[in-house]
Amino acid sequence: MPESRALPLAPAALTALVRRPVLWPTAIRQWRAFVAPGWWKHRPFLPVPSRHYMAFRLQTMYGSSSATMSSDDLIGYLEWCRSMRSLAR
Repeated sequence: MPESRALPLAPAALTALVRRPVLWPTAIRQWRAFVAPGWWKHRPFLPVPSRHYMAFRLQTMYGSSSATMSSDDLIGYLEWCRSMRSLAR
């Protein structure tokens, strides 16, 4: 049975991202890095990270694999990724 996929982001987190166009390239870069290889081969045929990977990340971040990422955490993570990328140049 193919694994179920879901992206546990609150609508408020996505809204916060939409309001920060400077983070869009970083968000796209990170999304591409986390998308499961061969995503087009499994239902629901969406380019989202694997359920197991997201459960692990949420468990390590919030202590629960059923948590939902907050707006502040998403924006903070993307800002950190953006700053690390600029430092690496």
